[in-house]
Amino acid sequence: MNRKILKLENLLRFHTICRQLHSLCQRRMLAQWRHMFSSAYAVQTAQLYTRPWQTDALLRAALSQRRLLVTKKEKRSQKSPLPSTKSKKEVEVWLGMTVEELARAMEKDIDCVYESLMNTAIDIDSLETHSRLDEVWIKEVIKKSGMKLKWSKLKQDKVRENKDAVKRPQADPALLIPRSPVVTIMGHVDHGKTTLLDKLRKTQVAAMEAGGITQHIGAFLVSLPSGEKITFLDTPGHAAFSAMRARGTQVTDIVILVVAADDGVMKQTVESIQHAKDAHVPIVLAINKCDKAEADPEKVKKELLAHDVVCEDYGGDVQAVHVSALTGENMMALAEATIALAEMLELKADPTGAVEGTVIESFTDKGRGPVTTAIIQRGTLRKGSILVAGKSWAKVRLMFDENGRAVNEAYPSMPVGIIGWRDLPSAGDEILEVESEPRAREVVDWRKYEQEQEKNKEDLKLIEEKRKEHQEAHRKDREKYGTVHWKERSYIKYREKRQQQPLKPKEKLERDSNVLPVIVKGDVDGSVEAILNVMDTYDASHECELDLVHFGVGDISENDVNLAETFHGVIYGFNVNAGNVIQQLAAKKGVKIKLHKIIYRLIEDLQEELSSRLPCIVEEHPIGEASILATFSITEGKKKVPVAGCRVQKGQIEKQKKFKLIRNGHVIWKGSLISLKHHKDDTSVVKTGMDCGLSLDEEKIEFKVGDAIICYEEKEVPAKTSWDPGF
Repeated sequence: MNRKILKLENLLRFHTICRQLHSLCQRRMLAQWRHMFSSAYAVQTAQLYTRPWQTDALLRAALSQRRLLVTKKEKRSQKSPLPSTKSKKEVEVWLGMTVEELARAMEKDIDCVYESLMNTAIDIDSLETHSRLDEVWIKEVIKKSGMKLKWSKLKQDKVRENKDAVKRPQADPALLIPRSPVVTIMGHVDHGKTTLLDKLRKTQVAAMEAGGITQHIGAFLVSLPSGEKITFLDTPGHAAFSAMRARGTQVTDIVILVVAADDGVMKQTVESIQHAKDAHVPIVLAINKCDKAEADPEKVKKELLAHDVVCEDYGGDVQAVHVSALTGENMMALAEATIALAEMLELKADPTGAVEGTVIESFTDKGRGPVTTAIIQRGTLRKGSILVAGKSWAKVRLMFDENGRAVNEAYPSMPVGIIGWRDLPSAGDEILEVESEPRAREVVDWRKYEQEQEKNKEDLKLIEEKRKEHQEAHRKDREKYGTVHWKERSYIKYREKRQQQPLKPKEKLERDSNVLPVIVKGDVDGSVEAILNVMDTYDASHECELDLVHFGVGDISENDVNLAETFHGVIYGFNVNAGNVIQQLAAKKGVKIKLHKIIYRLIEDLQEELSSRLPCIVEEHPIGEASILATFSITEGKKKVPVAGCRVQKGQIEKQKKFKLIRNGHVIWKGSLISLKHHKDDTSVVKTGMDCGLSLDEEKIEFKVGDAIICYEEKEVPAKTSWDPGF
């Protein structure tokens, strides 16, 4: 820059000097010829020329402008040229997108997707708007369209803070105080568990149970004459209530295993032993029904050895007490054995701080709403406490004991009924106390959010599996149509589409008859759980599909009837009621309502309903049997007809019935007769011991001496489901 400015300055100076010399020459000439011009002319001539000081000012202005221009130009040249890049459009995509969805996400026409996939390995002709694209083809389309890829993700990518409620840390041993033992009575159905508990409570619980069997978990606080208190849990012994028994062992300290002395170790006895072992709970053996003549307590003890239950008589550590629940024999000895074991266990709990417990049972009461039976394990529960269990919370409005009496406080090991739940928690849910209602809502919201995320993961997994299935099907289609001419390919696709015609009304009716939609309502959560567990064992879907439409706790409602009408289903109620209005509505809409109080009766009814949906079985009932003694043929017109000479050995042969030809134990032919004759007369019936001649409706069949002809009739017999629930 400096060189250019100096060069310019030199040029301007040279030009100025030239002008000054030229001016000087002119002045000299003017001085010589001044006398020739007037003064006016001299003044005008002097004004035509620039004075030296004006020239210098112009030079300075020109030089400053030149310096400014040159400086700006060089600054621009020193700046690095920036590339003019246009930001790419971002397209959000996901696995399993269809052609139409991808085009919509790109805000382009569907043809744009097809154009991008041309000259690739994918078969464009097989692509429809609803066809799903693989990940590689989605990337290819986005790349060729000049856009940027962005995979859509689940909402869980935005990590939420864990708001769940948790148990308190272990309490200081100095704060713990002795508590009553929680004892669960377990054993096989009808071995006398509830009757044994009746004697301890001096009540008649067994008399109130439907069918004489327990179908709920009962929680009772029993006070002994010695002043000791024991909380008893009476679990069902029926095979359907395995989950209830397992739940009973999870909250218990001691298991009293009841075995009938006249029946021995049974299936549910073994299951109860396994539940106790899994929960690491000690066992006290109560051998019941010792008052019976056929009672054999020693046999029971020996059978239990095979299941690692060794009584003290055989060198083990399991106390065995011979009792009779019916007469009350040795009841106090059983209670003392339980108390002694509890003292050895040194059971203690912390009665202070936030409450912790477990839901034993839950149900809906018409006047009181959702109600739970719970065992308090830590802290002291009072009215007004805010509790959380599962995805439900409660502000305790009322508490009551097993006799329905209101209580103000519930201590550790105490069974208590709780009223005030916003929703019905599930049996087995953990109960935790929180500080306020907003905190309870926060915990419930968090747990629902976690459940939703788990469901999203499962759904995504299923979507991925379906995507792989579609991908595999697409690959097979490509292999199938890859070498076929496009005209032939179009014809094959048209033919396949014709084969996928919608079902005719008759076919649709037959298909719907092979599905049994059911709605299950129960009195308590545990009962519904038991019924659903039995239904989970259903393994005859190839015969009739069992579709669980809805289940819940409480009496049958109008919504249940409407739902059953929509799905053409059946409503099963267990220990619930259906009012007259509901029954009239169901009758009007043609909906079946089946109410039961015993679980195995309900399952038997369900089996019968499933069997009624199956097509009838055609059975063959033999009417008569004849043996072939001779064969010959007769001529009728221009053809020969084979005839068998027979003698009826059993029953009778009737021409209008169906027949089958048996040779060496194999059925050769089935059909009808075209003629039946006794001697030369046509007849419709041939009885035992009579000879006859007969010809079949199929001429190609050849008779042989010694073949048997069976006359039978077909009868339709109702089919029975092959499902065996196990009891």
